[in-house]
Amino acid sequence: MKWFVAVSLIASAAHLAGQDKLGGDRSEAGWEGRPPVLRGGEPSDSGVVSLPGAFASLPMSFPAAPPDPDDHRPLLRRAPKPVFPAEFERDAAAFAQKFVGLWSDGDAYNLFGEPLHERVVPDGSEIEYGRIYAYSDPTGRYREIELDFARDTGLLRTVFAYPWKMTWSECVRLWGPNVQSTQANKGRIFYSYVNRRLDVLVDPAGKVISLGLY
Repeated sequence: MKWFVAVSLIASAAHLAGQDKLGGDRSEAGWEGRPPVLRGGEPSDSGVVSLPGAFASLPMSFPAAPPDPDDHRPLLRRAPKPVFPAEFERDAAAFAQKFVGLWSDGDAYNLFGEPLHERVVPDGSEIEYGRIYAYSDPTGRYREIELDFARDTGLLRTVFAYPWKMTWSECVRLWGPNVQSTQANKGRIFYSYVNRRLDVLVDPAGKVISLGLY
């Protein structure tokens, strides 16, 4: 009998202790049985929750928030490098020369893009004889390329190329010395090849100012 009473008292004490831990006065021990001073201020935002009872050891994870459908941040993409004909890559001016009498300014746009500037070519009576459009060389070989279009037909008439660095000695090495020379203003010399459609304007120091292909 004494043994039964002792067991009953122990069971009652354990039951009361369980009630005090899970559902007792929270003002003294605080939520989860801890004093307020030992509790964290705000709940952790780690996204892991422990379930009570038999599942207390199994954490539950929440997925990250889905992207905002109104977030329209632009995606930065590099523009693809344009692909040019192999002959154009080698020498854009010589390539354009092949289309003298065939190209209009619209045809030139397909390879050179928008012109940097333009100017009128007058005849002896100051009447417009043609129009010259200046382009940057997409291949980088020349500092600038100009295309001269006739006013009456609108077709390409002459190509002017302005080299970055070229000398008259290099021209002779490339195309030979078979030229006719004419003295120009400011000490410059105008060389016109006899056996090819090429003119070369050279400054007094022998540096090439421009090439004319027609």
